[in-house]
Order: sequence, then structure tokens, then C-alpha cells
Amino acid sequence: MSTDLTAYPHAGTELHRYAEALLTNLAAGATSARMSAKLIDVPGHWLAPAVEALTLLMDGEEALEPLARAAQRDEQRTALFLCLALAVAGQGDQIHASWLGIAFGELSLDRPVTHGQRALWLAAARGAYGPAGKIFVLRKLDAVSSSPVSEPERWLRALIPDDPSAVAPPSLADFPELAEIPELAEPVQASAQLTRLRDRCAEITSARESPGGNRGGTGGKLVAPLAEPSFSSASSASSAEPSLNGSAIPWNDGEPLTVLRHLIGSNGPEGPMSSLEGHLLSDLQPSSHLDLTAIALHVAAPIVRTAAKSLVQATQVNPPESVVMPILGHRVTLRPEGPDAESLATAENRIIVDGTPVRGRPWLAYALLALGVVALVIALAIPAILPLAALGPLLAAAGGYRLWHRRKREQADAEYVVAQLSELREMAQGAVWALHEYAREAEDRAQTAASDLAELTRLLRRGPRAG
Repeated sequence: MSTDLTAYPHAGTELHRYAEALLTNLAAGATSARMSAKLIDVPGHWLAPAVEALTLLMDGEEALEPLARAAQRDEQRTALFLCLALAVAGQGDQIHASWLGIAFGELSLDRPVTHGQRALWLAAARGAYGPAGKIFVLRKLDAVSSSPVSEPERWLRALIPDDPSAVAPPSLADFPELAEIPELAEPVQASAQLTRLRDRCAEITSARESPGGNRGGTGGKLVAPLAEPSFSSASSASSAEPSLNGSAIPWNDGEPLTVLRHLIGSNGPEGPMSSLEGHLLSDLQPSSHLDLTAIALHVAAPIVRTAAKSLVQATQVNPPESVVMPILGHRVTLRPEGPDAESLATAENRIIVDGTPVRGRPWLAYALLALGVVALVIALAIPAILPLAALGPLLAAAGGYRLWHRRKREQADAEYVVAQLSELREMAQGAVWALHEYAREAEDRAQTAASDLAELTRLLRRGPRAG
């Protein structure tokens, strides 16, 4: 068992300082773990012999004795420290296959992923341990998450976030009201979503291997077969093949370094842990690194295939036999043979009623005309008020103007109604032809969806590149 460093405060402090300086050098691209300061061994604690073993391994020397001491004190922490430290140093090829198994432990859907497991996951995905390390992580994930079955929409939203822009087929470009009808919009949206899903999977599975994972090493090659179980045999095998480390490149992944600092006791409490599903959903998002996304897509492949098949089925739905479309504010039923006569007649009646306002009789105009005539007769009959004879024609002219103006408004109303009726019939007939074109597009859309599904299935079978 590993001894608590609080029992040796002075030695523990010096050991922490030594280990922290070592990690800083490794993260900066140091090619050797040797330091001028003396390493202090705390009795019963795993860190000092683990650091000694790391130094020997990076220099290509025999590390059997310190490895055995460190493993005896705390095998799991020793394995995790060496795996992450060598990854940070760009010498992930120096690790023994069994160390990954010891360091990683067991995953479970019922427990959150530990920070150490996530750090190893990240390092392996970025190629720190070569193809075999990536395959190891894939097998671990496959063993516990063969098929995420809950809420497939969440997995699709992670892969292809919702596109706020509406997708309208060419046939309905002139009739946005038709494109918004759910029975017509859903197959189009499903086809567009399937195409985006196919393109996203092609982007993920075709991504080139990141050059920053195993910096200058031997491609991350594990130096012993996966069947080797022990630290003792691992040290001999590791010393037989020294690292071929090239130019020093600073390490830019924060998670492994954070875990290493927690291991040596330099950091405070660890942050909250996430579930396996939470990590996979996060890795599928477009903002994630493609190496991580490729692994997450491999794990989620069954649900992605199922969701893609559902999208294909949505594109194969036959167009409805009739749709109700608002035209000029009136609901008209459209059928393949033409607009529904009853609904069209109802719409026409409403246009006529709305376009012909109810006006009473022009009593004022009639009154003005009558007064004009009366004033003229009185003026002629009584010579004394003859000058008032001019009032009669003025009143009559005012009444005539009002009758003429009313007639012009009635004529304008009639022309407006005729124009509205003509536009209603024209738009209804055009919408019917658009629906015919939509039906022809639906056949092509279903064929394209089937082709997209076949391509998507091929991409998912390809899986992430191990190398």
C-alpha cells in the first residue's frame, strides 16, 4: 500500500517539488527526465520509485528494480503516472501494453468516467500510444457501450446541430406556405439532415491523423504484446527498445497534465466527473477534436445507423392526397386534380364580401340635388331673391359630384374583387402544379436518401483509423 505523505511532511514537500519540476520540463518538451536535484524517496510511497523508473525508461536504461518497488506500493497509480508522463514526454511507445490495462481500470455505465481514464482516453485518441493504444481504448468503450439506445435525437444533435435555416425544395420555392406544411416539410428536412449526417461522418472518418499526438516517437508502437501482464517483464522489454525521440515539442493537452499533477499531490480537489455518455456526446460535437470524435462515432455507430434509417423512412413517405394552403388569407384545399371546388368557392365568396363594402343609399347627394332644384325654382319665382339663383346650380353640382365619386369607388371595388379572384385562381392552380413537381422530387429524394444511407453505412463500418 502507498504511504500517506503527511507522515513525512518535509520529504513529501521536496518530493512534490521535484515531481512538479519534472512535469513542467516534460510538458515543455524535455527529452530526458534527469534533473540536477536529488530525488528523495519516502518510505512506502510509490511516487519516488515511479519517477526513477520514468527517468531510466526515457534514457533507454533498465528500470526493473524501481518499477517493481513502485508497483508494490501502488500498482494502479504507478501505471497511470508512467502512461501519462511518457505520453506528455512524447515517448508513449515506451509503455508496456499491460500498463494501460492496469491504469485504465474498468469502465461502467453506472459510474462516471474517472479523470485518469479520461486522460488516457484523450492521450490514446491523439495517438500518444500508437495504433495499439487507440484500439485498446476502442475495445474498452465497446465493452460497456455497445449501443446507446436512449434519446437518439440527442446523438444526432451532437453530431449535426440543428440548422436554424428552413430547407425548401425547389418545387415549393415560390410557395413558402406549402413548404411550411408539416406533411411536406418533414421529408425534405429528413433528407437534408441525412445528407448533413453523411457529410459529417465522411469528415470524421476521413480525417488525417493528427501530427501532435506522439511527438517524434516511433509512431506510438507498444513494445510488448498485449498478453504480457506484469511490470517486471515490461521493464525489460522497454529497456530493450529505447525511444527515438526527435525535436522537443511542448505538450498542449491539459487533461493528462492536470491528472499527473493530482497524482503527485500538487493540485487541489479534482473537478466533477462526467458519465461515459456525457463524454461521448461532447466528443461528437463539431467543436471537438476529430480524433476524439472518430472514437465517439465508432461507439455510437449503432444508434447513428438506426437514426439514419429512420430519416430514410421519413423521406419515403408519400405526399399527402390533399393539403390545405392559405391563399390570400383564405384556406383552400388542394388536390392532385386541382383546387377543391367547395373550398375555392368559399374563398371566392369571402373575397367578394370583403371586397365589396356595404354602403347605404346616397341620400346626401340626392338631398343636394333636390335642394339645388328647389333653390333655382324659388329664385325664379320671386324676383326679389333672384341673385340667390346661383345657389341652386352649386348645390346640384355638389350632389352630382358625390354621386360620381361613389360610382368611382364602386368601380374600384369591383376591379379589386376581380383582380383578387383572378389571383386566387392563379395561385391555387400554380400550387397544384408545384405539388405535382414536389411529388416528382419526392421520388428522387427517396433514391438520394437510400444512396446516402448506403454511403453512411460504409463510412461507419470503416471506423476510426487506428494509425
